[in-house]
Amino acid sequence: MMKKDPRFQPVDAAVTPRFSGIATFMRTQKHEISDDLDIALCGVPFDIGVNYRSGARQGPSAVREASRLIRRVHPTSGIAPYDICNVADVGDAPVNPIDLLKSIDMIEAFFQKIHAAGAAPISIGGDHTVPLPILRAIAKKEPVGIVHIDSHADTLDSMADTKINHATTFRRGVEEGLIDPKRVIQIGLRGSRFSPDDIKWGQDNGFTCITMDEYEEKGRAAVLKEIDRVTGKGPTYITIDIDGIDPAWAPGTGVPEIGGLTPREVQMMVRSLRGKHLVGGDICEVAPCYDPTGITAVVAANLMWEMLCVIADSKAKRS
Repeated sequence: MMKKDPRFQPVDAAVTPRFSGIATFMRTQKHEISDDLDIALCGVPFDIGVNYRSGARQGPSAVREASRLIRRVHPTSGIAPYDICNVADVGDAPVNPIDLLKSIDMIEAFFQKIHAAGAAPISIGGDHTVPLPILRAIAKKEPVGIVHIDSHADTLDSMADTKINHATTFRRGVEEGLIDPKRVIQIGLRGSRFSPDDIKWGQDNGFTCITMDEYEEKGRAAVLKEIDRVTGKGPTYITIDIDGIDPAWAPGTGVPEIGGLTPREVQMMVRSLRGKHLVGGDICEVAPCYDPTGITAVVAANLMWEMLCVIADSKAKRS
């Protein structure tokens, strides 16, 4: 059913120039979390889970600004998300800038409100610790499959003697029963490792891990088929670490790794999820301070749009 609720229509760029007004994600309306919301766009300005370069706390504001570029209708699928779902920017999750564990609890509580309202969250982090509190909020009753695009597996047991950080997220998610390991696919893994076992834990527990070398050997079409096979029909969450994309296209990140995916390849992966049972997604590790060109935020904004289209389509078909 076409909703077209005027309260949730984005600013019309044909009337109001895209350079004017206060930035929101894709120029959607700023709105409180409420039961009439289908998709909640939000930021998570948290980066005290990193062990190298900080700066991803500025990711949400940079992507909001870059997303002024986005229009209303997908050029390939024809999906018009604002015609089929009520979409709004619900602001940023609260954080404590010097207390990691308190921040994790605050982020979880914020996403619990979104989940209780029946909305699917699409968020911009923040470092890659962020998916853990989100999954704690939305996946406690039923574990989810994960489409994870990243240069790192993020399945270490600990980092710097801590159990919760951007390198342990998906191990904790499995241990807490939030993630179905047999429905996890990780794509683009590459770069030097701490030890030979960096990705072995995930593989031993059922993850499908596709390194960048394997991606090139298999080819895009085969990998898209593998995404379809692994995720199946169950609830699925999308998480993109921007460092999964080669730093030639996305230099603004804390841990850049050469030899990565192109934005086009990631676009096609997200588009391939149309028809799946999608429950939310995030893009993390955008650190604009390392990218004076702003292209990293532009890439993230466009991938957020890709997520919005397939998640809106999924949400509308299930409502």
